[in-house]
Amino acid sequence: MTYRNDPYDPKQVALLDQATLDEAVSAAEKAFAAAADPDALTAARPAHLGDRAPVSLARREIGALPPAARADAGRRVNAARAAIQAAYDARLAELREAQAQRVLAEERVDVTLPWDRRPRGARHPLTTLMERIGDLFVGMGYEVAEGPEVELEWYNFDALNIGPDHPARTMMDTFYVAAARVASGAANVAGAAGAGGESAAPASGLVLRTHTSPVQARTMLTRRPPIYVVCPGRVYRTDELDATHTPVFHQVEGLVVDRGITMAHLKGTLDHFARAMFGPQAATRWRPSYFPFTEPSAEFDLWFPEHREGARWVEWGGCGMVNPRVLVACGLDPQEYSGFAFGMGIERTLMVRHGISDMRDMVEGDVRFARAFGMGV
Repeated sequence: MTYRNDPYDPKQVALLDQATLDEAVSAAEKAFAAAADPDALTAARPAHLGDRAPVSLARREIGALPPAARADAGRRVNAARAAIQAAYDARLAELREAQAQRVLAEERVDVTLPWDRRPRGARHPLTTLMERIGDLFVGMGYEVAEGPEVELEWYNFDALNIGPDHPARTMMDTFYVAAARVASGAANVAGAAGAGGESAAPASGLVLRTHTSPVQARTMLTRRPPIYVVCPGRVYRTDELDATHTPVFHQVEGLVVDRGITMAHLKGTLDHFARAMFGPQAATRWRPSYFPFTEPSAEFDLWFPEHREGARWVEWGGCGMVNPRVLVACGLDPQEYSGFAFGMGIERTLMVRHGISDMRDMVEGDVRFARAFGMGV
């Protein structure tokens, strides 16, 4: 290296030698060509275009040359640096294009492939059956009515002539909502089945509805007869899950209130319902029973010739004429109007229709169970 006060003039600095600059350009081009991806190219750049690169160090030495030699050295150094930069830019563009092509190739979507390569699930047969029942009654001129699953005790019990001392209101049958949880805005369900703890007091006046009959009470309170509604929905009881019971299940109930309604209308409706669900040979028979919200009341059995255990009578549900006390509680005159109501379990209906022996199969979420029914039942 020479300095400004060097007594010898002119004198050429070694880094500014043309052969050295050509060698720097050649080394840079080889290094850039060897880079396999943009990251590797970026890692190689400082050695040839950084502050300690040969062309950068050569530029610093220009000041050590005599004035007459600086212009020529500057042109040669700039040309070398421009050649290295051009090699870098060309290789970077080439690698980016190759990367883009590789991404397109790896992530391309073949639109000619079958769209259903993944196994499809199916609608749950309980949902499909409830919709089918709703469609049946809509075709008969009914409406589908719905109501809340967290219900006031008055709608769930009192409006339906279920007194405070009725066994159905005890903690053995009903899930009550804890009053403290209601006050804090987070509803907590408490039942008698809790282990080792004291059951929540039903001070909140809220329960998880034990049947869909509260929807009937709400309907009679919000509209005037004639009333023809069917009420499918989810209900709750403090039962243990086994082959024939579950704490969460589904019911469908029907309600008719009009002038001149008799038990004959109820019998004809249930017979038509049975034939629609179980075939033209299905029929119903009635056995006297008691329900607080109907008087007279009956339980009805279904004659099902295609039962898995052979043709037989199968218990299906309950029915009766709407109790006059229920009509009065809902603001209707029992001297002017009469009506009938009926209800049955959706799970039981599905079990009888399709020979299902274990109710747990319906709630375990195994897609193989639902897929067996396809999109319809």
